[in-house]
Amino acid sequence: MDEFESLSHSKWECKYHVVFIPKYRRKVLYGELRKHLGEIFRKLAEQRESRVEEGHLMPDHVHMMLSIPPKYAVSQVVGYMKGKSAIHLARVYGEKKKGFTGQHFWARGYFVSTVGRDEETIREYIRNQEKEDHRLEQLNRWR
Repeated sequence: MDEFESLSHSKWECKYHVVFIPKYRRKVLYGELRKHLGEIFRKLAEQRESRVEEGHLMPDHVHMMLSIPPKYAVSQVVGYMKGKSAIHLARVYGEKKKGFTGQHFWARGYFVSTVGRDEETIREYIRNQEKEDHRLEQLNRWR
């Protein structure tokens, strides 16, 4: 965790908590898609010299902790991952699913926050996100 990555003239540790959603927040990430998206995101991150440190696919959104070298903008890497994953999903699953919007799978925006020294807290948050959402749903039923 405290080891730094290096480029030719710099040492770095740039980690980001990223969240993004499918268009219209459709709950389509379960089933077949969920099984493959994690591996797709990992491969796409590697193509930008980045790494998925932690990740969790919720029914209607994605949480990831990404390690991105300072030579890339966060928007470049996230945009690349969203775009290429949408194209892949359209090719593999597009003909099978009715109403599948293909290359317009992800909504335009995303949330990003730097991780800093709270890395373990963020990792724990990502791991337990599904449990927390379920707990909040249960609380809201009593209101």
